[in-house]
Amino acid sequence: MAQALRPKTASGLFATDGKPHPLQDTLLVVTLALGATAAISAIFHDLHLLSSWAGLVGILTGAYGQWISETTRERFGLILGLGASAIGFFLGMAHGGLFGGIVG
Repeated sequence: MAQALRPKTASGLFATDGKPHPLQDTLLVVTLALGATAAISAIFHDLHLLSSWAGLVGILTGAYGQWISETTRERFGLILGLGASAIGFFLGMAHGGLFGGIVG
């Protein structure tokens, strides 16, 4: 009878409250993808346009995702994506910026 007292926890990967959160999950995946793109492309000096723009968009999507997130799992993933986006953005800005070599 101990099994009858356990709460149902296997409702979804990111939703710990048992409800679907499609917008929050989409923002989480987009932020993680942009963060990975920005952080990896920031290693190469010639890809500063990609890293700075991907980082900037990743920061914006991650910030909005944090604002509307409802569970701790969503917030944890968003913080990882935000951190990677910020690193990629700042290194991209240091290597040439958003418009480096195109404007001016």
